[in-house]
Parts: sequence; C-alpha cells; structure tokens
Amino acid sequence: MILGLSVGAYTMLHVAISLLGIVAGFVVVALMILGRMARAVTALFLAASVLTDITGYLFHSKSFGPPHVVGAISLVVLAIGLFALYGRQLAGAWRGTWVVCAVIGLYLNVFVGEVQAFGKLPALHALAPNGSEPPFVVSQGLTLVLFVVLGIAAFRRFKPAPAP
Repeated sequence: MILGLSVGAYTMLHVAISLLGIVAGFVVVALMILGRMARAVTALFLAASVLTDITGYLFHSKSFGPPHVVGAISLVVLAIGLFALYGRQLAGAWRGTWVVCAVIGLYLNVFVGEVQAFGKLPALHALAPNGSEPPFVVSQGLTLVLFVVLGIAAFRRFKPAPAP
C-alpha cells in the first residue's frame, strides 16, 4: 500500500499524472515555438511534472538509484523554471532560463517514460532486455536530438509579452 492505494492503483495514478505532464509539456513547448504561452497549460505542466517526481519517490525501493537521481535533477530544474516564470516574470535572461528548464523538465519526463516503456512493454523489452541494446540506445539518442531541436526553436522564438 502507498498512500492508502494498492501498489497497482498507485502506479496507475503515477503514470496518469506523468502522461498528463508530458502532454501538457508538449503543448507548452509547441506554444513557445509559436511565440505564445498559455498560463493554465503551463501551470498544469509544472504541477503534473513536480507531482510525477514526488510520487516517484514514494515507490518502495531498497536503495537510492538512477530513478531517484533523475527525479532530483528534475525537481531542481523545475524549481529554477518556476522561479524564472513566477518569481522573475521571465524578465531578461530569465526568459531563456524558463525555456531551457521547461524543455529539460519535459525531456526528463519523456526519458523516464521511454526507459519504463522498454522495461515494461513486452514488445520493446524483447528488443532491449538489458536497456543497453542498439534499439534502446537509438531511441534515446533520437529523443535527445528531438529535444535539442525543440529547445533551440523554443529559445529562439519565445518572446513573452512584457508584464503589465
């Protein structure tokens, strides 16, 4: 039991929050590339991403491992992004800080989702049972390249309206 839920139910909740954060994150990045921002979707992305990281720590684990490290990095990146967005209102260099943090935060969510997919989905697991085979490496490499391209486009095109 985790927070009064069976492990299966808790896992489903964690996955649902994660997928919500990923979908909202892609909307946020797409809007940034278009030079726009939707405050509600942005808040949803940030809340779901932080909740994904926090709920990930509640799974039973015998030791501190790579998932915990990725979660910690994600929380730090998201905290900086939250400060850039809400604390500094995207003024000056904080605009770029926000874009970079949002893209990295989304990338880390997708990265973990991809690792989980290769570990849990039979068809993908058969291609890379150890998580180090070429299909996994190629998939992770293509994902990284995609996010670098999205990040550069968002960084160049996102120019928020001045605060009133």
